[in-house]
Amino acid sequence: MIHPSQSLAAPPAAPSLVPCPRGVPLPVRPDGVPFARELAAYGDRLALITPEGELSYRELAERVAATAERLGPVRRLVLLAGANRTDALVTHLAALSAGHPVLLVPGDNESAFRSLTQAYAPDVVAGPDADGVWTLHERHRESVHTLHPDLALLLSTSGSTGSPKLVRLSQENLQANAESIATYLGIDDTDRAATTLPMHYCYGLSVIHSHLVRGAGLVLTERSVSDPAFWEEFRAARGTSLAGVPYSFDLLDRVGFERMELPHLRRVTQAGGRLAPERVLRYAELGRRSGWEFFVMYGQTEATARMAYLPPHLAAEHPGTVGVPIPGGSFRLRPVDGHGSDARELVYSGPNVMLGYARGSADLSLGRTVRELHTGDLARRTSDGLYEIVGRRARFAKIFGLRIDPQRVETVLEQHGVTAYCAADGEALAVCALGAAGEETRIQRLIVAECGLPARAVRVRGLARLPRLATGKPDYEAVRRLTRPEEPVPAPGEDLRRLYAEILDHADVTEDSSFVGLGGDSLCYVELSLRLEEALGRLPADWHTSTIRELQALAAAPERSDERKERDQHDDQRDAPEPRRARPASGLRKALRSWTTVDSWRTLRTLETSIALRAVGIVCIVGSHIQLFDVKGFAHVLLGVAGYNFARFQLTDAGRRERLRRLWRSIARIAVPSMVWITCAVVLTDFYEPANALLLNSLFGQATDRFEWAYWFVEALVHFLVVLAVLLAIPLLDRLERRYAFGVPLILMGIGLIGRYDLLGLEPVRPHLSPTVVFWLFALGWAAARACTAGQRALLTATLLLTVPGLFQDQPLRTAIVIAGLVLLIWVPTLPSLAPVNALVGVLASSTLYIYLTHYQVYPYLEDGFPFTALFASLAVGVGYRAVVTRMARRIRWL
Repeated sequence: MIHPSQSLAAPPAAPSLVPCPRGVPLPVRPDGVPFARELAAYGDRLALITPEGELSYRELAERVAATAERLGPVRRLVLLAGANRTDALVTHLAALSAGHPVLLVPGDNESAFRSLTQAYAPDVVAGPDADGVWTLHERHRESVHTLHPDLALLLSTSGSTGSPKLVRLSQENLQANAESIATYLGIDDTDRAATTLPMHYCYGLSVIHSHLVRGAGLVLTERSVSDPAFWEEFRAARGTSLAGVPYSFDLLDRVGFERMELPHLRRVTQAGGRLAPERVLRYAELGRRSGWEFFVMYGQTEATARMAYLPPHLAAEHPGTVGVPIPGGSFRLRPVDGHGSDARELVYSGPNVMLGYARGSADLSLGRTVRELHTGDLARRTSDGLYEIVGRRARFAKIFGLRIDPQRVETVLEQHGVTAYCAADGEALAVCALGAAGEETRIQRLIVAECGLPARAVRVRGLARLPRLATGKPDYEAVRRLTRPEEPVPAPGEDLRRLYAEILDHADVTEDSSFVGLGGDSLCYVELSLRLEEALGRLPADWHTSTIRELQALAAAPERSDERKERDQHDDQRDAPEPRRARPASGLRKALRSWTTVDSWRTLRTLETSIALRAVGIVCIVGSHIQLFDVKGFAHVLLGVAGYNFARFQLTDAGRRERLRRLWRSIARIAVPSMVWITCAVVLTDFYEPANALLLNSLFGQATDRFEWAYWFVEALVHFLVVLAVLLAIPLLDRLERRYAFGVPLILMGIGLIGRYDLLGLEPVRPHLSPTVVFWLFALGWAAARACTAGQRALLTATLLLTVPGLFQDQPLRTAIVIAGLVLLIWVPTLPSLAPVNALVGVLASSTLYIYLTHYQVYPYLEDGFPFTALFASLAVGVGYRAVVTRMARRIRWL
């Protein structure tokens, strides 16, 4: 971590604004967000009032400029822990002013902070350390992302959950929305607004931006309006503006806001959810009596913050509306199937509409993908030209065949004096009612009479406090959870955590752990992926980088296709608890059980191509050695698969030291079992030499008919990994690999082709088995894992077609198999499969290395008279050796 008093060394500035290839940093835009660059124009006017003291605009501008200099001249993604404190605001403004995109996350939620850090791999992380000291932690000196020139800010739409789905906002979005809000609120440089909402929440951030754009002051505080000390600070600062969500007004009522003497208060604003019309009337009247204005507003993160506002003089006559579009914006009503003409979807257009969504770091290079915002809200336009929200498209649900609007149910209950949150939960309506303990039956009857639902479909629970998110909005997921019948169910993710701990041999698995984050590699990837698919259904392609929490959420998603529902039913039947269950079945026992289960043959699955190639490859290798058939070439295909897995599991976003630690551990997991087994073969037979046991035969071996070259594949793989580990220990090479994810393996493939064609005249003893000759196949597999466009995949395919022919003299089938296998790896990530097939393939693929090691000492004794027995015995011994090694490795932690 870097203390604010220190300086980040900055790399040289890039020369132009032309979009760059993936991984190449773009230079800072020279303009930045105007209101963040022009702070000094307001001179000695008061900018910030904090518990530590006051700061003028000139002083704020100096601190912003100093921080911007530390961030450097080359654009980098800055993850910022949002907090209503000076350091956080200065860092935010510094990044915006210098053109660095900001990923603003809740600073008080460690889980969300970790989740978004893992999902987006920020270049700089800004936040307090364990002692509360503000730090700038530089993870990458130059960005590992391609950052679109217009990208300025990334905000979450889901509160503080840490969901990787973010809203991409541009510099124009931020400036336009700040200007528009300042205009209709009439903000000037004499205003002073209190930061009553979190900075990472779009509404709270819009308060900051709209006041800075006019040179107004900010009362920077992290206190709640329910805290008496807040009001002391607000009065002392001569505060003029308060902002709140519906829950904020509940707190204001509790602290006696209407009786407070606040002589400098000019306006109170409300957004973040619907405020009951009678409360709008009451606050509008209170404002009229007390000399301040009450603004009801409407907005979404996707529109930077605000889309509409209700002018204060109209609040008394139209308290149920959200008013008119903000300056520069416009609405249209789009017909929606299943709704009458009085309820249409509200669609907004304006310069504050987002660029689009981001669901991962690859989306940071995207430009505008959204032109207008489909809000998902159902609205109507009154005869006075005002807009009224009447429902939410996404919240409508079908329960027992009836179309139910939970928001409408909330309104009906409100008319009966009941404040409640309602949410659909499968074939039930979940209702949490405020202070309604003992009244659940009455509320249930009201809902049944209104909606026509059977009583058993309405679950009501009375609570002393309704569940809300950190932003104050209703927490509907908590509503569903709190009203469900109590069951002795495991904690979310508990089964998955146990599974990860079992297979990866980790004791500290949490819901925020991922396969890659726990140091998983290709040796345990197969078993875990298949076990997860059995537990959760079809896995996403990037499951190995997803957290357990994200996988659990994916499995619990309510939107399931008919096929998935049918599959889940079969899975539920198959996985019903057994009378006796000592431990989870695994390996051959699990495969055999799957093959003997009738329902499993109707269970549709997918199978990763790399896993399928490993299983098919080892069977073909052993069978060809036995001469049961002649299908050669798969060992070279598996070199490509090894490179593919190297890129996926070793070249993660972890720091250089952690990367190297995991890489050396993986090398040991391959080399040690290999050397142990081969050493036994050297001692017990006369087929091998000591160089084989040391995995050095390719350097010192001779071209004989003996078995010395049997283990060329293991030697080549270990040599490749050791050399790459040494190279990646060099900081410059580590940075280059992160920046040029596809380019580096492409260059290495080119270097490997020098050995392929022996352009240096080394004359290897066994040309198609020498590590220097076959390295290009490993590098090609690495590049295949990094290829993200059709053009890149086509380049690799063309390279295969040009370079594989000639490697195996007069063996066209072998050549065709290598080309076909690697083309499949490049273009087809998954294959359709069945559960029993996956179970068997999983056993073989996870044991590939061990079968390869041991089969040379098995089949020679059986191949003459019993070739099929030789095949099955070779596979079984390899699977058994894997089980022994796995158990030993768990006892010897350093392995």
